[in-house]
Amino acid sequence: MTGARILLIDDEEEMRRSSAQALELFDLAVETYSSAEPVLERVGYAFDGVVVSDIRMPGMDGMTLLQHIREVDPEIPVILVTGHADVQLAVSAMRAGVYDFLEKPFTAQHLAVIIRRAMDRRSLVLENRRLRAVAGKRDDIEARLPGRTQVMVDLRYRLRAIGATDADTLIIGDTGAGKEVVARALHDVSARANKPFIAINCAALPENLIESELFGHEAGAFPGALRPRYGKFEHGRGGTILLDEIGSMPFDLQAKFLRVLQERVITRLGSNEPVPLDVRFIATSKVDLGAEVAAGRFRPDLFYRLNVATLHVPSLAQRRADVPLLFLQLVREAAARYGRSDADVPPSVITDVAGRSWPGNVRELRNAADRFVLGLDMAAESASPEAGPQRLADRVAAYERGLIASALAAHGGSLKPVYEQLGVSRKTLYEKMQKYGLDKSLGYSVLSEDI
Repeated sequence: MTGARILLIDDEEEMRRSSAQALELFDLAVETYSSAEPVLERVGYAFDGVVVSDIRMPGMDGMTLLQHIREVDPEIPVILVTGHADVQLAVSAMRAGVYDFLEKPFTAQHLAVIIRRAMDRRSLVLENRRLRAVAGKRDDIEARLPGRTQVMVDLRYRLRAIGATDADTLIIGDTGAGKEVVARALHDVSARANKPFIAINCAALPENLIESELFGHEAGAFPGALRPRYGKFEHGRGGTILLDEIGSMPFDLQAKFLRVLQERVITRLGSNEPVPLDVRFIATSKVDLGAEVAAGRFRPDLFYRLNVATLHVPSLAQRRADVPLLFLQLVREAAARYGRSDADVPPSVITDVAGRSWPGNVRELRNAADRFVLGLDMAAESASPEAGPQRLADRVAAYERGLIASALAAHGGSLKPVYEQLGVSRKTLYEKMQKYGLDKSLGYSVLSEDI
């Protein structure tokens, strides 16, 4: 187990240090953290370690950390530790998907045994994923970016090709379409997968502190700068920096960022010493940066420098045939996240979902799936106030399409029971599937009786 990565989080310095030293005696490599937030920059689909966290901490607690990690990859082992005898908390943690639960005080040997078992499980998960990819089966990228429409097939192909390089990349897509998911996937298929992934929301950075946040500063660089501080760029050394909504970056800062892109060096505020920077930059935008350049709000040289490798994330309106399959997957994920047994989705719900417009894209569809699993009214979350009344023909077509999609999903992509259930011929079913852009597998393997 030499070299195994354990991320240990505890806000008590003495407990953190003693636990790390004890685990190192068992030949386990440990990285320690006093808070949970930085750990989210260290985990991803390719993460080959285990997370051990105290539950009760200021800021982000262990249960919240667990939820965020499961959103990144539900198969990352998380071990939670508490100093409070709380049976209900342990039950909640188990339902939320924690790998194991420990009560203080515990022996280092006991923790080491649990960690080794968790590491073996994680190694098996990663190996199985690798073998599936080698065998040409549904791999991690398809699991994270599902869809059988051509635009999604093309996106996954380009992502794998660009991800294998170290090229800076621009990701374009509507709000909620999944730009950050694509960015994380790019990081996880790259050689930087085990290094930090730092996400920076350009629209949320305070304008008076933005340079300090990105570039860092030396002591005395400005009033209140009592000690040196790494900026986010330096913090991501060796890994990937995501600049979310780069179109919101102030115009005067764009010139400084362009220099970073070109020269791969930064200079902290209050210093004249250049610091080499080994990172990959990924930028996202929901607006047309070309139009922003024409309007004088975005530097053309920065746009052309970023626009070498570009990925376009399609909206749900551009891949409507994927909506039923995607909704079913989101329902399964929500059921696992909320500790519910797999919720059966009736055909009427699939019909409703398939017939709606989703202006909020995958984010809005995920909210609807969450509400369905929780037994709430989906309409309250996803009804579009801009949507006008549909023509009767459109409503009938949407209903028919939804019925076919839900039957395909219910029968795992096997066509014979579908056309028998719907009372149509095989030829008619094929014609309607072609008309509505439905893939016969809907993400499942086609059974031999269909051949």
